[in-house]
Amino acid sequence: MDQLNLQEVRLYEKWVWQDYKVSQFECEELDRLREEIPSTAEWLTKLPEIQTNYISVRTIDGKNVLFGSLLYSIKKNLDDEQEGHQFYFYVDPSHLITLNIDKHTREALLADERRRMFDEADDAVSGMFIVARALLHYFHIGLDKFEMNLRSLEESMEKRNARTLMDKILSARFELLFWSNQFISFQELLHASNEAFHFLSIEERVTYKQLTYRMKRMDSLFRHYEDEIDTLISIDNAASSIRGNDIMKTLTIVTAVFTPATAVGAIWGMNFENLPWIKTEWGFTVVTAAILLSMAGMYIWMFMKGWTGDILKIKPRGENPTNTKKSN
Repeated sequence: MDQLNLQEVRLYEKWVWQDYKVSQFECEELDRLREEIPSTAEWLTKLPEIQTNYISVRTIDGKNVLFGSLLYSIKKNLDDEQEGHQFYFYVDPSHLITLNIDKHTREALLADERRRMFDEADDAVSGMFIVARALLHYFHIGLDKFEMNLRSLEESMEKRNARTLMDKILSARFELLFWSNQFISFQELLHASNEAFHFLSIEERVTYKQLTYRMKRMDSLFRHYEDEIDTLISIDNAASSIRGNDIMKTLTIVTAVFTPATAVGAIWGMNFENLPWIKTEWGFTVVTAAILLSMAGMYIWMFMKGWTGDILKIKPRGENPTNTKKSN
């Protein structure tokens, strides 16, 4: 069932916030908006074409405007599933127009704390910063959940570096990439605001600084998590390389130890009649003893050369070498 077309207008001292919820872009409410504010015509015309993040700065009838669309994901609590949404916006110094903000975000924007912020805002540009900062709250919840999963992944790697762990690391990388891609559009919004409204000295405003500081905090988190995942990948690669080398060394030692048995078996397996001890009762015992002695001699020789090391020793599963105590 199509949603009802809704419109709410909030009047402030120097600017207006018009908030729309529409089921389709061809409707009476948006047609009236086009007539009331002609500079919105280009934005409204592009709405059906915008399927992803889109931000544009225009000068229309001598007035700088900023409009576009932002994708964002709602995550109310740590254990909630992500809900993807897209909302559209138009900003000039005296008008903030938002289209299809989700219900939860709309309720959050009407909370007492943010109402006071809107009341104190200098103009519609500051109002847009308040809306953007509210949307970034979902990123914090998503990253908090991501950090919990990342810590669990690190603990699993510390206890036992299973082969399936790399799949989990790559999944974490893609999840971080998802949040990072959505965050980029907010960075673009901030830079586009400077481009469009540089004459308003917006960098000195409280709303701009609050949005900037939140974005810097999140950007530092993204960089930290990226470095952390890169470190996990490096550790997994190093552990896999070391484990592979140990396996190859072990197989080499086993092959070398069994070389005398292979040689003796090849010789005594030949189809000749005059092989030594082949027809005596104690021949099998002598040959078997010679094989065992030569194998033991081969291993002792490699051990004395220091080629075996400790690669044939089996560590208890789950043992963490950093937790072992040195004996005096």
